[in-house]
Amino acid sequence: MRHSLPIAPQFYVTAPQPCPYLADRMERKLFTALQGDAAEQLNNSLSKQGFRRSQNVLYRPSCADCAACLSARIKVADFAPSKSQKRVLKRNTDLTRSASSPWATEAQYALFRDYLDSRHATGGMADMDLFEFAAMVEETPIRTRLIEYRSAHAEATIVNDPYEGLRAVSLTDVLDDGLSMVYSFFDPELMKSSVGTYLILDHIQIARELELPYVYLGYWVPGSDKMGYKANFKGVEIYRDGNWQTLTDPDDYSADTGPLAVPPIAEQVARITLPGGES
Repeated sequence: MRHSLPIAPQFYVTAPQPCPYLADRMERKLFTALQGDAAEQLNNSLSKQGFRRSQNVLYRPSCADCAACLSARIKVADFAPSKSQKRVLKRNTDLTRSASSPWATEAQYALFRDYLDSRHATGGMADMDLFEFAAMVEETPIRTRLIEYRSAHAEATIVNDPYEGLRAVSLTDVLDDGLSMVYSFFDPELMKSSVGTYLILDHIQIARELELPYVYLGYWVPGSDKMGYKANFKGVEIYRDGNWQTLTDPDDYSADTGPLAVPPIAEQVARITLPGGES
């Protein structure tokens, strides 16, 4: 009988392009393909090392002169809502949650488009069409859930409601140690209700229900207004210098720059631990 050994993932680096978070900086990503029978294990392992998933790719910032982007997660056992977050929960009690397999709909895309036009009109997703949106949602080789939120007072059959009752959506991966919020969007008219914060609070509740210890938030970037909200949650940890560390006073962190901020690519790859303890 012939046995085949698993092929170690190959890592690549993207070409530099303007940073979407900090002005006058260039971003570059270290990435690898997420595919095959070991995709689940690889995603679990690299997510714990600061990587994020986008469709069938895992990536991590690897900018030549900047180490500002820090992967962030909430340690569920250490989380307690602040007074303002309790008010957010109260303001959104009319939202009901449902989870399903990742399948894109026109109603989701309508909500997604209005969210982008309102919040990120010049971002990298600004020109995403329906087919690209469907790929973002559906092309996943791992356990992924589409979590939808509807208003208890909304009528899904209302002709003038292009969202068909939808008010918020989160594409969420289920890891062996937590939930990873891949991408979230919501009705721009609900910004005053802090729905973005509510989605994170509800994912903390889902993690508790599933007895999972962490909620992965993506990247926190000191000095970026777009990412500052992630530091507002008690129990946040950041991945820095190869370890998860408790986030202390956000003002103590700076957007690290300089030629020594990031190790050479070969050194970064050598430090990555693969499933089974390989590196």
